Amino acid sequence: MKTAAEYEASLRELNLNVYQFGKKVENVVDDPIIRPSMNAVAATYDCAHKPEYEDLMTATSHITGKKINRFTHIHQSTEDLVKKTKMCRLLGSITGCCFQRCVGMDAMNALSMTTFDIDAKYGTEYNKRFLAYLEFVQENDLVCDGAMTDPKGDRSLPPHKQPDPDMFLHVVEEREDGIVVRGAKAHQTGAVNSHEIIIMPTISMREEDKDYAISFALPSDAEGITYIMGRQSCDTRKLENGNIDRGNVLYGGHEALVVFEDVFVPWDRLFMYKEWDFAGQLVEQFASYHRQSYACKAGVGDVLIGATQTIAEFNGAQKASHVKDKIIEMNHLNETLFCGSVACAAEGHKEKSGTFLVNTLLANVCKQNVTRFPYEISRLAQDIAGGLMVTLPSEDDYRSPEVGKWVKKYFKGNDEVDTEDRMRMLRLIENLTLGTAAVGYLTESMHGAGSPQAQRIMISRQVNLKEKQKVAKRLCGITKDDE
Repeated sequence: MKTAAEYEASLRELNLNVYQFGKKVENVVDDPIIRPSMNAVAATYDCAHKPEYEDLMTATSHITGKKINRFTHIHQSTEDLVKKTKMCRLLGSITGCCFQRCVGMDAMNALSMTTFDIDAKYGTEYNKRFLAYLEFVQENDLVCDGAMTDPKGDRSLPPHKQPDPDMFLHVVEEREDGIVVRGAKAHQTGAVNSHEIIIMPTISMREEDKDYAISFALPSDAEGITYIMGRQSCDTRKLENGNIDRGNVLYGGHEALVVFEDVFVPWDRLFMYKEWDFAGQLVEQFASYHRQSYACKAGVGDVLIGATQTIAEFNGAQKASHVKDKIIEMNHLNETLFCGSVACAAEGHKEKSGTFLVNTLLANVCKQNVTRFPYEISRLAQDIAGGLMVTLPSEDDYRSPEVGKWVKKYFKGNDEVDTEDRMRMLRLIENLTLGTAAVGYLTESMHGAGSPQAQRIMISRQVNLKEKQKVAKRLCGITKDDE
């Protein structure tokens, strides 16, 4: 398994084509805006080498029998699924942000099942290809960027009816040695911190959409792939002097638009090719895994709750009964998020491929809670922190020879706490609820792994209403129905 230092060195060997603020980024690893997100991924390597985290962070490969990073593992039991949940919470609490490796892990687990099922129906060899690829990923301890979300264009139209066919990534040429694809994937978390990019279809498809029903993996620096970095609230604070105003001084996340401009894919890297009838299965299995992965938000919630309790003490308000009650409510909501992820893992089952899949109903319930609870936790955090969180002068003002003395004087809270420490804690809460980390903690909680409505649709499909009606009728004495 790679160390954090080896991971960083491996990124320096990549030749990524990355743009930010309209300019090409020549040194992606050391770019001050991107670097904190790389640090967060590096933490997944660092923790895998710490004895106290070994049980959660590592696993045994079902292919080679070797010890591997859990992020490259295919779940072999419900115990594996539960450990994944606990690992996600752990890393969320360590980094206070998105650590970016879940999406690749979830993509590989979904592909381990879908490729097996395609082969069973059509006699193809996708699963054999996939397992060879998986062993390569495990042996080299690689970060894989799972790419599912297409720009989609006109949402009322299927892929084959789009005025611009590139709104969904698709095949434009078939060659003897492979295929050529064109299109884009949007909102790609951790894209430029990844060694590989795994492409999946984004929706269920019809036969007319078969050119869009493709899944493959490529090196992230393959010819024809361009990354355009997304903006985050307060992102340019990382370019300023000092680090107080950043909030999280160690870690961060990033997202990118990934453009595929006539990119070649060799046959041995192709895991689905025009099997349109399996696109929906791959989407649903991936989404179920990824909705479980939002246990990470409970880890970030741990950080926010800790920051909120601390700022209450720094403000001298920690003994107020309403503050105590709000902290209790924050913990209640946060633990409920964790419960949902644990439950869908513990109730998982073995698929025909041998891979264990989470309980899809409970995974969708888990993610539905995630679309709501972090917002309420953030509201309570802002309530307790006070308005100073958003009106605080800058670090430059704090250190100014002319006005710094007044910032130190008038923004003092508890007399035993340095003004700088109070400022740092307020900036961390701002970072989590309004700043760069709010991308992952709030908006990603809403739309990541599918919008809230996507989960509600899945819940409606999974819940057995007829059985519930049958029980109710029996108990109240209705016997005229056949059941």
